[in-house]
Amino acid sequence: MKPGATSYKDTAFGIIPHNRLVKLEIEGTKKGLEWLHKKIKAGGFVVTPELIKTLHKKSFGWIFPKWAGKFRTIQVTYSGKEAPKYYQLPELMVNLCRDLNEMLTHLPKPGTSFYLDEVIKFLAWWQHRFVLIHPFNDYNGRTARMLTNLILLELNLPSLEIKAETGKDRKTYIKALQWADKGEYVLLEKLVAEALAEALGKYQ
Repeated sequence: MKPGATSYKDTAFGIIPHNRLVKLEIEGTKKGLEWLHKKIKAGGFVVTPELIKTLHKKSFGWIFPKWAGKFRTIQVTYSGKEAPKYYQLPELMVNLCRDLNEMLTHLPKPGTSFYLDEVIKFLAWWQHRFVLIHPFNDYNGRTARMLTNLILLELNLPSLEIKAETGKDRKTYIKALQWADKGEYVLLEKLVAEALAEALGKYQ
């Protein structure tokens, strides 16, 4: 389908065009972030596969009640490559969450000269790994970015916005992920660094 062409999706509101769906997606992301902020205020949370599924459901379940909040049970191809086998997802997500929580404990102490550099590398790894596993039918990138903000708030850093939704920004984000597939994280780290610098500037 050519860029700009109208596409349609089957939702809880019927079959709707892309331009209407975008508005619902933005609202869904807002719902997800609000739920995360409540979890943070309540305290005592750990990133687990169940938390990730609940976030996805809170964000998009009201639009796609049949599959949102559930790990995919189909094979999908994205950005020209096939995602991992769907039956591997439970194990992959358990391992991802374990690695995430373990790596958090090994970040350098805040205030050290290389602290933010290590945080940026860590967040780039997380973004790439989550999207690479592609646990859901759709909205993997959005979910990864929402969880990135959960991690930042846990580190007492401001939430950020990695521009990746439309046009040139999306192409840049996908290119950065494709480079990361080859072990080259420099572009993705640059996107994270720029977004974090902007967030810290607003925070200060």
